[in-house]
Amino acid sequence: MSEPGFARQRGFTLIELLVVLIVIGVVVGMVTVSSTPSPDRALRADADRLAQLLSLAREEAQVRGAPIRFETDSNGFRFMVYRDRQWRPITDDGDLRARPWGSETRVLVERPDGRRALEFGRDLVEAPYRVQLQRPGASVTILANGLGAFEVLD
Repeated sequence: MSEPGFARQRGFTLIELLVVLIVIGVVVGMVTVSSTPSPDRALRADADRLAQLLSLAREEAQVRGAPIRFETDSNGFRFMVYRDRQWRPITDDGDLRARPWGSETRVLVERPDGRRALEFGRDLVEAPYRVQLQRPGASVTILANGLGAFEVLD
């Protein structure tokens, strides 16, 4: 029983409210940090996408029976097909369309023959090569084994 003159009140104490506010603050902080795009993660995502597109371009060149070239600059990249004695942008394939980079990107191609261009043709086997994507403070390498497999390395 209650003491006379004191009514029992219901509600939260100040301590309970402070604990809830702290928990909410910690959760919001964790969500904010995990959703902030990291330059390394964005470059890795671009490299994964490019590796898939290079594989697709290689297969497409074999299916079309026409060479396909990968071209890039610091702002984006595109695939070209050799038709009617000239290189033309691929516009009839939604996957191989021109695309922008997530941010300014430098691309280095290292091939055993020293050429810097990537061209895919009818050959099923080609010399292995590597493509390096660079951004300030981040670098990712795509390794091509020459048989159609592409691997992304940090």
